[in-house]
Amino acid sequence: MGRRDYENDPAAPAANSLVPAASVIVVDADGRVLLQRRVDNGKWALPGGRMEIGETLPGCAVRETREETGLDVEVLGLVGTYTNPGHVFAYDDGEVRQEFSICFLARPTGGELAVSDESTEVAWFEPAETDDLPMVAGIRKRLTDWRYGKTPAFR
Repeated sequence: MGRRDYENDPAAPAANSLVPAASVIVVDADGRVLLQRRVDNGKWALPGGRMEIGETLPGCAVRETREETGLDVEVLGLVGTYTNPGHVFAYDDGEVRQEFSICFLARPTGGELAVSDESTEVAWFEPAETDDLPMVAGIRKRLTDWRYGKTPAFR
């Protein structure tokens, strides 16, 4: 399903849903960060997704990372909360979701890097290498908060 991100755009459609979600900054022992290139928009992003009934938000972060990248992770802390009502995601099925994401910091504990049905590439990057990668503003904001020590950030 296709998705279009709008951030503080007056032409954005009105939100019609709010779904708790987790995103994850996974950092390896060498200080590199894990990113995936999304199928729906072709841009680089953090692993993450919507919370399911019966799971905790950190559990969601672990599950989504495994599903989208093939890696098992241990959650270490909180990067920040991202709940900008001016940031919405419009999906092909008509859902327009207001941003509601808690971003966690994690480390890899096992598994093998693998693409999923949501990604075309999964790779490790030095933090400075992420500066020129195509990504939506909300993901860049999370990476910037982590890189420059704005932990936890509340936006």
